[in-house]
Amino acid sequence: MGKKETNLYHLSQFLPEGAFDLVAPYFSKHIIHLTLTRERKTILGDYRAPSGRTPYHRITVNGNLNPYSFLITLLHELAHLLTYNLYKHQVAPHGVEWKVQFQQILQPFIGQHFFPKDVETALLAYIRNPAASTCSDTHLYKALHKYDSKEDPAEVMIEELPQGAKFITNDGRLFEKQQLRRTRIACIEITTNKIYLFPKIYTVKRMD
Repeated sequence: MGKKETNLYHLSQFLPEGAFDLVAPYFSKHIIHLTLTRERKTILGDYRAPSGRTPYHRITVNGNLNPYSFLITLLHELAHLLTYNLYKHQVAPHGVEWKVQFQQILQPFIGQHFFPKDVETALLAYIRNPAASTCSDTHLYKALHKYDSKEDPAEVMIEELPQGAKFITNDGRLFEKQQLRRTRIACIEITTNKIYLFPKIYTVKRMD
């Protein structure tokens, strides 16, 4: 999937059932160009404030996300929009002002059966002090990851592999899993013998 601007009513196909009715008013109140993109490993979504050449809010969301990840990511970016409207560029991107907006925008979706129980439990813990990315919260990432479509059954998180197992990263490099070092896992690149530290939840392709 390349970049594709999304029709508002088409958006409901990417959200949990019933969530569209709570999301749609933001698009009625604000001029937003929403674009779905192909998978981006480093970010799930992005927000760009209005400028002289583009006098509207721009939001992109990865189109391959499961409905629960998609909704959380979209609300994350909408919280940036609300923060910009209040403070313009005078506050940090993920500072306390954004955290407050994100907490408030999420509240109507909690306890309404939009999320599976395990996702909502992890989300409630995460939202006490939300970070720049849901991927940085191990418990929430794991809960959401269970609902991803498994197009390749060989794809796993590094922590699921036994020590000594070999795997391939997204850029095609071959590694062998070594030992856990605090919060990250040391892995050796086969061709260079260099040691790299990976997050435990980093997704790779298992070598059987």
